Amino acid sequence: MRQKRWLALLLVLGVVLGILGGHRLLDDRLIAQDSMAEHVSAVPSLALRHVDPERLMADVAALSFPRVEEGDRLQALDYLEQSLTESGWQTQRLPFAEGVNLVAHLGSSSPGSDRLLLGAHYDTVAQSPGADDNASALAVVLEVARLLSTGNIQTERSLTLAIFDQEETGLLGSRALAADTDQLQKLQGAIILDMVGYACHRPGCQTYPGQLPLNPVSDRGDFLAVIGDRPHPDLVQAFAPADSDRTPPILSLLVPAESTLLPDVARSDHAAFWEQGIGAVLVTDTANFRNPHYHQVSDRPETLDRDFFTASAQRVWDAIATLMTATSTTDEPL
Repeated sequence: MRQKRWLALLLVLGVVLGILGGHRLLDDRLIAQDSMAEHVSAVPSLALRHVDPERLMADVAALSFPRVEEGDRLQALDYLEQSLTESGWQTQRLPFAEGVNLVAHLGSSSPGSDRLLLGAHYDTVAQSPGADDNASALAVVLEVARLLSTGNIQTERSLTLAIFDQEETGLLGSRALAADTDQLQKLQGAIILDMVGYACHRPGCQTYPGQLPLNPVSDRGDFLAVIGDRPHPDLVQAFAPADSDRTPPILSLLVPAESTLLPDVARSDHAAFWEQGIGAVLVTDTANFRNPHYHQVSDRPETLDRDFFTASAQRVWDAIATLMTATSTTDEPL
């Protein structure tokens, strides 16, 4: 993930909007929690599935090496493609000028159905093994693929998985995919994961830029941030179910997708979809404002918080299940 100074603006907006307050941080006017919970309950075989921490950590370990040079990136891509194929997904490599993206569809999905996209980038900065940035997110994508591959599940929407190249060099892979009109057909929204495995629990470990006049509600980095565009609140709502005691807490924020005043909330692959008018959310552990190993050689699997990582993956899965079973009210992209 590129430098996330956007968290500072996120927190300022949180204070102004009154959304900072633990696990339930959306404006009540935008939340339809009971409705969302009903949709998940309607498909218990999805709602009752749980992520496997052993598989998550195994995938992180396998992908934790610098992924900058072409050969290293292709090694990671081979691992990702093989894992998806073994889970029954049909994969396609999509080369673009600077790299290669990978997309996958579950064979049983109807090609004409409304779709969601779950994505994460697979490149790193130089010399960093990228365990949190971004092997943690890739492991969650692979786990979602496994959970969806078992059983004959009928859902309102199908899911496309997207693995982006060259995020660290300017969102090049996601912008290439989002500019392809064929890839946007029937797309109802995108969920982008970028660093979801690191937490800190000691006082003062969650930092905030000193020049901003704010008093943080918490100085512990134990929440998962979900940032979405204001025109498409349902994507963020899916991460705020009625059973609000669940962990990790969710810090949710809706922002104007095209605001030139808030460029720092658009520093990962979700921004490529905002640029095309497609609803998208970024799910993140806040990167350098919490993780001292961000973009360092020390970003290794042993630095992740296994319990937080597993719980974050489960929250992503639960949100995907909610969105896949929610009835679409329009034929246009959200």
